[in-house]
Amino acid sequence: MNNMPELKIGVVAVSRDCFPESLSVTRRANLMKAYTEKYGEEGIYECPICIVESEIHMVQALEDIKAAGCNALVVYLGNFGPEISETLLAKHFEGPKMFIAAAEERGDNLVQGRGDAYCGMLNASYNLKLRNVKAYIPEYPVGDAQECADMIHEFAPIARAIVGLSELKIISFGPRPLNFLACNAPIKQLYNLGVEIEENSELDLFEAFNKHAGDERIPAIVKEMEAELGAGNKKPEILEKLAQYELTLKDWIEAHKGYRKYVALAGKCWPAFQTQFGFVPCYVNSRLTAQGIPVSCEVDIYGALSEFIGTVVSNDVVTLLDINNSVPKDMYEEDIQGKYDYTQQDTFMGFHCGNTASKKLSFCEMKYQMIMARALPEEVTQGTLEGDIVPGDITFYRLQSTADNRLRAYIAHGEVLPVATRSFGGIGVFAIPEMGRFYRHVLIEGGYPHHGAVAFGHHGKALFEVFKYIGVPVEEIGYNQPAGVRYPTENPWRAC
Repeated sequence: MNNMPELKIGVVAVSRDCFPESLSVTRRANLMKAYTEKYGEEGIYECPICIVESEIHMVQALEDIKAAGCNALVVYLGNFGPEISETLLAKHFEGPKMFIAAAEERGDNLVQGRGDAYCGMLNASYNLKLRNVKAYIPEYPVGDAQECADMIHEFAPIARAIVGLSELKIISFGPRPLNFLACNAPIKQLYNLGVEIEENSELDLFEAFNKHAGDERIPAIVKEMEAELGAGNKKPEILEKLAQYELTLKDWIEAHKGYRKYVALAGKCWPAFQTQFGFVPCYVNSRLTAQGIPVSCEVDIYGALSEFIGTVVSNDVVTLLDINNSVPKDMYEEDIQGKYDYTQQDTFMGFHCGNTASKKLSFCEMKYQMIMARALPEEVTQGTLEGDIVPGDITFYRLQSTADNRLRAYIAHGEVLPVATRSFGGIGVFAIPEMGRFYRHVLIEGGYPHHGAVAFGHHGKALFEVFKYIGVPVEEIGYNQPAGVRYPTENPWRAC
């Protein structure tokens, strides 16, 4: 995958001048040893210039980690730490930062060997708030060398997402389709997040597509598609146009990303797209997403943003699906009940026309778009990638700006069940504990659109911290409450 940020974490140890500096020196060395032995030396840097005890030391450390190319910072309290200097370091470092503290090692060394970083973390966090400095602090931020190494490892995907957002441009084509008010995308919060947005007409895209006719690179892309599809290549006659479209998008990205390093796309795919381009873009969207360039359907700008965040956090391909239809009772009774610990209301089917990458499908075939073909000639609706989504753990999530410009998000862990869907499109049978209540009291009550992003694996912990860090109020991050924990809007007599 490309289009993803590379992370280099600078570790700076600090010391309060009335505590032994040797504590921070030794503990930093132990921390780095524990980290590199378990996670390797790549992507982490130990600031050797000094242990930060003063503002002068802070400046020296800041210059050193910048010169080393660090784009994320870990402030390590080897002892109590200097609350002014350490928080000034965080203030003047432009990337994501994290604070952790050293635990005491031995019961027989609590005189000269006691560092009191447990106490120092309180002062550090207080001073961070006084300075309005954002920093990631783990759930329990005090630990021995190995525990702190694990905390840094957990910080890495969070930091990658923050770095990625600061260098992201979303490129969109066309207004949302008619009757898709749910894809409303107030752009002010994008700017607040540091994300750039370039909105284009689909006519601009059509002109660029036509200019790529006969492009000498088309045959090589067609061969790639043929190899990827294999026996699923049911529409070989459309591949040349799809390759032309893929090259159009890639060239547009290179010509328009400007000073930004990373790009996500929000594309128009109906209703006029098919009749003018002569195909649907689903398969191309899936290919770009697999290459680390997320593409959302139906000009869903916050869907593209959500996909990008999930791609960076999971370091894997994601997809964007409709929270689409319920699982029929007879299908639930035959394939799920008694085999999996889910009620019927815990299940639903996630679907989209064909934008899920082939590597995330159990099987795939190139087909036409059945829904669109009900109103259009079948030959102009070709280009979807159909198949059942691979079973396994997933995270269903979305970041959204509301119509009144408030950031809101949801996260839910679940799984795709190994159950044949008996349907069409890129589709899977999803199960999320307490989905019925989550659907009603988070998705419906929160006014979310029908699109949800899907990351493969359980990544809720990191996503929650990313959303917190970028400014989503904690009370606005919805999740699937366990049974017995009532949502604020839930009727307390619902079971009566």
